[in-house]
Amino acid sequence: MLSVLDIFRVGIGPSSSHTVGPMRIAARYLKRLNQHTLDTDPARIEIRLLGSLAWTGEGHGSPRAVLLGLLGFEPETIDMESAGNAIDNLRETGKLMLCGVAVNFDESADLILDTETPSVLHPNGMVLTVFDAAGAALDQRTYYSTGGGFIASAEQLSKKPENDMISVGATVPFPFGSADELLANCAEQNKAIHEVIFANEDVMRPRGETESNLDRIAAVMNQCIDRGLNTEGILPGLIKVKRRAPELWRELASPDKSKMPEELFDWLNVYAMAVNEENAAGGQVVTAPTNGAAGVIPSVLRHYCFGKDANPDDVRTFLLTAGGIGLLYKQRASISGAEMGCQGEVGVACSMAAGGLAAVWGATPPQVANAAEIGMEHHLGMTCDPVGGLVQIPCIERNAIGAVKAANAARLAMREKDQMKVSLDQVIETMRQTGLDMSSKYKETSQGGLAVNVVEC
Repeated sequence: MLSVLDIFRVGIGPSSSHTVGPMRIAARYLKRLNQHTLDTDPARIEIRLLGSLAWTGEGHGSPRAVLLGLLGFEPETIDMESAGNAIDNLRETGKLMLCGVAVNFDESADLILDTETPSVLHPNGMVLTVFDAAGAALDQRTYYSTGGGFIASAEQLSKKPENDMISVGATVPFPFGSADELLANCAEQNKAIHEVIFANEDVMRPRGETESNLDRIAAVMNQCIDRGLNTEGILPGLIKVKRRAPELWRELASPDKSKMPEELFDWLNVYAMAVNEENAAGGQVVTAPTNGAAGVIPSVLRHYCFGKDANPDDVRTFLLTAGGIGLLYKQRASISGAEMGCQGEVGVACSMAAGGLAAVWGATPPQVANAAEIGMEHHLGMTCDPVGGLVQIPCIERNAIGAVKAANAARLAMREKDQMKVSLDQVIETMRQTGLDMSSKYKETSQGGLAVNVVEC
């Protein structure tokens, strides 16, 4: 069974599926080449980005991410200054090290945004091929970036689960493949959702290590907010979007500012926008569960779980509960905007944050599930149509709205005493079906919606 630490991973912007995923794919292929003996020395490598990766390539930073992976950089540990220098050197010399051999590399010819070839098993496909000096292919692999920084080979995605059902781990004490199964575990063991998740994580590593990782995730989220609140300027790209979080932050922090009941919206807005402006600039963020939706969970976490009375246990409860809900979406549907539209990104983030906040407020497991259901129900059908292929419009504001919705969903669930008419499992399945029915032009291709109705520059 996946870990919540697979849902929350440190990476770089602007996109987990279009930046982090391609970087991991290129790094994995580089490792494969170094571990396998080719028939002869390589002379050239070609990388084709297919489907959604091709349509939004430059705007989502995919070509640069591929180069970083081929140069051996990993999203979790990358030093941006060193990475920039390495790319500059690659472009100046035109030489790339493969299997201990310096091969010629022409970015314009060897890294191809292929919008014609279908991406069969998933909308985010990458084909990597190594050739010898005569032009014969020595090795070829197809990989897919499946959302949230997760990647898979064509062989992995081609394998069908037994009985067409999602396989759940048998090694954890409380396996679950649905919300109903998770809630049944809670009822049978008289445990809260975060306690069930903690018990499963204990099988994977010592509890102290899990706690340290959760604390680091929260710290990186907070650091990202702080950078976003204090960094002025214009975001990269032709549409020249101005960072708005710093100015809003100054207004909120002003001692002369009058207090209004609606100020809650402002705090959630500014924290979420700070994160997503950092993400749009290619900064370090936590996939939560994706980069495009990275601002919702940190915003709610910052506003409700930090401050002078902060309790580390509340932060862990929030992240474990939210992560458990994220696992349900990953296992039963998808967290890829290229598959599900933005309902699979900001919608899932809102659902996770609503459940996590309800848990911190002392909700019962069924109430937590209700909060998560409400958070998703009102994102169903949301498209992913980034203007200019950039993770800026509507993504930045959409995270702010998602954070406000999450808090409201948790409040509504806490007020409800009766069984809700729609279950979390039902809304996840509805999201999945809606995503499958949605036109591809509304799923992270910038071929429809706002992307074609807003002038780019």
